[in-house]
Amino acid sequence: MGNLNSSEDIKRAWESITENNKTSGKETLGLHKLKQNKPWFDEKCLRFLDQRKQALMQWLQDPNQTNLDHLSNGRRESSRHFRNTKRENLKSKIDKLETLS
Repeated sequence: MGNLNSSEDIKRAWESITENNKTSGKETLGLHKLKQNKPWFDEKCLRFLDQRKQALMQWLQDPNQTNLDHLSNGRRESSRHFRNTKRENLKSKIDKLETLS
């Protein structure tokens, strides 16, 4: 590699080493596919989750009462949607099992 004189050269060398490690790891091992543990979690749930995260970030940047109310409402609505979606999914599974019996 040669002589590293400045901190910028060291930083570039380190970035090169880490990038090479990542690349060789992907080529050798491949990417790990995540198992979906929540089959009821759909695109609408993802939108609710994103809205809740945005409300949190807004409140963290400017912690006033309006942003706190917005965050509380977002949490309440998303939790309600998640709970109802999960219930519907479980009811459909139960109905399928009952029809098989």
